[in-house]
Amino acid sequence: MGSITDPTRQAGYEPVSMPMPAPETVVYQPNSLWRSGGRSFFRDQRAARVGDILTVMIDIADSAKVDNTTKRSRANAEGAGLDNFLGFESSLSKVLPNAVDPGNLVKADSSSSNEGSGSVDRQEKVELTVAAVVTQVMPNGNLVIDGHQEVRVNNELRELSVDGIVRPEDISNTNTIKHTQIAEARISYGGRGQISDVQQPRYGQQLFDIIMPF
Repeated sequence: MGSITDPTRQAGYEPVSMPMPAPETVVYQPNSLWRSGGRSFFRDQRAARVGDILTVMIDIADSAKVDNTTKRSRANAEGAGLDNFLGFESSLSKVLPNAVDPGNLVKADSSSSNEGSGSVDRQEKVELTVAAVVTQVMPNGNLVIDGHQEVRVNNELRELSVDGIVRPEDISNTNTIKHTQIAEARISYGGRGQISDVQQPRYGQQLFDIIMPF
């Protein structure tokens, strides 16, 4: 194993820049052991300001099953004739072909049918935990959070990200919150690497699927 070294001296090191609250002026009160703004006994340790960290508990266990069947049929028939019209029905042969039957001048029929069926059977289960940073405090007090996590195992990189808006009242006393309590939640879990690359079709096959109409 490698030796412990100063990470700031490694090649490619860049300091982290994150949203932070404005610095507070330290004021020491007479006859007091604690300074203002200090993380002391009676201060709420839950995330409340820009730069604070909040743990998000992701436990997705969704299932959906839909089965629809539709069947429709219709048949129409129309007929019209002119057997008697003050004796003028015999004059139709002078205007129309001789094969015209006054009793059966118009006859139309149509039929249509439609049958369709569809089904959806989906199950999803994701259990993850990620720490997010408060990036904004909205005027009504709600917190905007943004969290990202990357884990590399050999040549496979797994990425997890979560974004959304939370209420300070929903944060538990252990500074955690469930994903179901995040408004406008955007949760993404995926990865990239050799295994993910093998599971994808080759570029030529993807292009072939795009240009082929069938």
